Amino acid sequence: MDDVSVPSEYAQTLLQTLAENGGNREQMMAELAISEAELTHGQPFSALKYGKLYQRVMQVMQDECFGMFSGGKVRLGSFRLLCLTVIQAANLRQAIVRAGEFCEICRGFLVRSRLTEPVEGVARVEMCGISSVTKAEFDCMVSSATPNQVRTSLAVWQRFNSWLIGREIPLYGIYFAFACPDEFREMAECYPAQLHFEQPFTGFEFDASYLDAPIVQNQDTLMDFVRSAPYHLVISDSSQQSLKAKVRAILSKDVSGNQPSAEAVASRLNLSVTTLRRKLQAESTSYQRLKDECRMEAAFHYLSCPELTNSCIAERLGFDETSAFFRAFKKWTGVTPGEYRKGLEKG
Repeated sequence: MDDVSVPSEYAQTLLQTLAENGGNREQMMAELAISEAELTHGQPFSALKYGKLYQRVMQVMQDECFGMFSGGKVRLGSFRLLCLTVIQAANLRQAIVRAGEFCEICRGFLVRSRLTEPVEGVARVEMCGISSVTKAEFDCMVSSATPNQVRTSLAVWQRFNSWLIGREIPLYGIYFAFACPDEFREMAECYPAQLHFEQPFTGFEFDASYLDAPIVQNQDTLMDFVRSAPYHLVISDSSQQSLKAKVRAILSKDVSGNQPSAEAVASRLNLSVTTLRRKLQAESTSYQRLKDECRMEAAFHYLSCPELTNSCIAERLGFDETSAFFRAFKKWTGVTPGEYRKGLEKG
C-alpha cells in the first residue's frame, strides 16, 4: 500500500490557525520538513506528517480554538467538557442554550452563540459576546477577526448541532454583519440565496422544528467525535463536497471493527457499490484506503493520550491483537506506535 495521505487542506487549516494565533508558520514547517509544494490545493499530504503537525500545533498553541473566532485562548480539554455538558440535554434547543452558557463560564471564550425566539417557524442562532463583553467591544473584536474565522465558527456550530441530533440540519440562510470580502466572492456567487452580507447580525437560520429533535449522542460516541473534531468540523465546504470527504465522514463515526461495509456506505449515499468504487478511484483513493486513513487518524489521537495503553488503543481501533495494531501502524507510517510516541515527547 502507498503511503497513506490526507487532503493538503487539512494541513493548510492547521498552519493557518497557528499563524492567526501568533504562531510561526515557517518555523513549524521547517521543524517538520514541510514544503510549500506539499500544501498545493488538491494534493495529498503525508498522513504521518499531518499527525505530527496536529499534535505540535495544539502543543504550541495550548489552544482549542480550531480556527474559530473565540475571542481568547481556549484551554485544552474545554471542547470535551462542552460536549459532556450538552449531550446531557434533552433536545437541540436545550443543547444550544447550554453551549452558550458554557462559554459564559469557561475561561478563554469571549464569543458565544445565542438562540433567539423562533419567528414563524424559523430558528436563529446569533454570534455575540459573553455577558462581560459590551456591544462596542464585541464589534471591535469582529472587525479585528478574519472573515474565515467568523465563517468557520458558524460552520462548526452548525455541524456540531447536526452531530448532536444525528442528522444534517439544512440552513435557510447564513448572515454576516460585514460586507462580502474578496475571499467569499466565489462562494457568494454560487449561493446567492443563502449567503447574506451587511446584515444586522452574524449567524444562521433553520427550521425551528429541529429544536425539538432529541440528542442522540452519548459518552460512548463522544470519544471518537472529540478525536475527529479538529479537522472534520473545520475542513472547507468545497472539500466537504467530494465523495471522498463524505465517505470519510461516515467512516469516522466509528473507527472500530464495526465500520460499515462498502455496500452499506454506498446505500447511504444513494449509489451502487460499483459506482462508489469507480468514483473513489477517480478521486485517487479507494474504500479500503479511506478505512485505513480513518483508523490511522484515530491512532494519532489515541497515542497522544498517555493514559491509554497500546493494548487499549488496539481494542478501540477494532484490532483483535495488539500485535496486529503494531503491524498496521508500521505499515501506515513507517514507524511503530512506540516510536511515534517518543517523537511526540521530543516535540
